[in-house]
Amino acid sequence: MDVTFRIRRFNPEVPGKNKPYWQEFTVKNVEETDRVLELLHRVKWEQDGTLTLRRACAHGVCGSDAMRINGVNKLACKVLVRDVGTKIQIEPILGLPVLKDLVVDMEPFFDHYRSVMPFFVNDTPVPADGRERRQTQEDREKFDDTTKCILCAACTTSCPSFWANGHYVGPAAIVQAHRFIFDTRDEGWKERLEILGEPNGVWRCRTIFNCTPACPREIQVTKAIGEVKLAIQQRKREGIATPVGPIAVGNG
Repeated sequence: MDVTFRIRRFNPEVPGKNKPYWQEFTVKNVEETDRVLELLHRVKWEQDGTLTLRRACAHGVCGSDAMRINGVNKLACKVLVRDVGTKIQIEPILGLPVLKDLVVDMEPFFDHYRSVMPFFVNDTPVPADGRERRQTQEDREKFDDTTKCILCAACTTSCPSFWANGHYVGPAAIVQAHRFIFDTRDEGWKERLEILGEPNGVWRCRTIFNCTPACPREIQVTKAIGEVKLAIQQRKREGIATPVGPIAVGNG
């Protein structure tokens, strides 16, 4: 079968193409199990070498090929033709500056990521036996889901609150903070809750639920944001000395 692509193009260096425009391409002899990324490669390699996009592993691990496919944020390497049909519209993800065609500037996204201290904090000595700091399976389960984030920005750039205010840290940054806030071995949870309690932190979320279906790793993003909100509220009620471990969070 044949597949028609309608791709949003932009090249700031070429007069006449330095404003967004649409261009169509037809790819022939396509199988329904072909991935959208494979077909974009064919467009670039066989029809127009100037088409610009990001990709790396092509196996849904690196997250570099996030784009809007028929109006929905997805990883091009994970989407099959049978899932989207023979007419496919491709755009860059929203809310971040477009550098060229499907490539956006990820620095604002990573600035938000860095702002929530996305690293392990523990200054206490390693246990005397020299082994790693242990925790129970139950404690691990509290943040296991948010360890799956690959920083593709699909959730953040699907969020209308982020589109409206680029200063909002966004769902992905909150997911990364959640992973450490609920880790009983980490000692930086107070600082992270302070950061996320600011006006452009979790309270900027309007619970629109765009983020969860956009996640290619099926992380329950909205649930994680809700748990961080509850943690902030409980900290205010019980005082700064409240440890993160016992905070009760729901499964909704």
